[in-house]
Amino acid sequence: MTELSLNSQTSVSRIRTYFMRGLFALNFLSLFTDNWSQILFPTEQMDTLTGVTISFWAAFSLLNLIGIRFPIKMVPILLIQFLYKLAWLIGIYRPAYLNDSVDENIQSFFWICIAGVGLNLLIIPWKYVYQEYIKNFFKLKKAA
Repeated sequence: MTELSLNSQTSVSRIRTYFMRGLFALNFLSLFTDNWSQILFPTEQMDTLTGVTISFWAAFSLLNLIGIRFPIKMVPILLIQFLYKLAWLIGIYRPAYLNDSVDENIQSFFWICIAGVGLNLLIIPWKYVYQEYIKNFFKLKKAA
């Protein structure tokens, strides 16, 4: 298995980059049609929060398109997806489950989040994330 060298410390296997490209493509396709059709061909006036939400997901779809071409550079997009779905499971689903107030919409999105968290756990290059984002987070570089 060949690896793509990103710097002297970190490399990501070629097969993982193919899986990342696949996840970016899946994200792009699932978000693009729904959100851009609502922006380009609105059927009714959206309220502000709905408009912001649709616009965010439309932009997110395009960032996923970039991720198909540059999977390593777009790892933060996968991290956003992983973290927001994990946060939703903890902050929205868990309390609803504990209060016995899970409705059909919550249950439906639960399975989307479970799938998303699972896929991201498997596909995100965690060694790269550690080396590039976590390891030196609190180290300050001296100005040259």
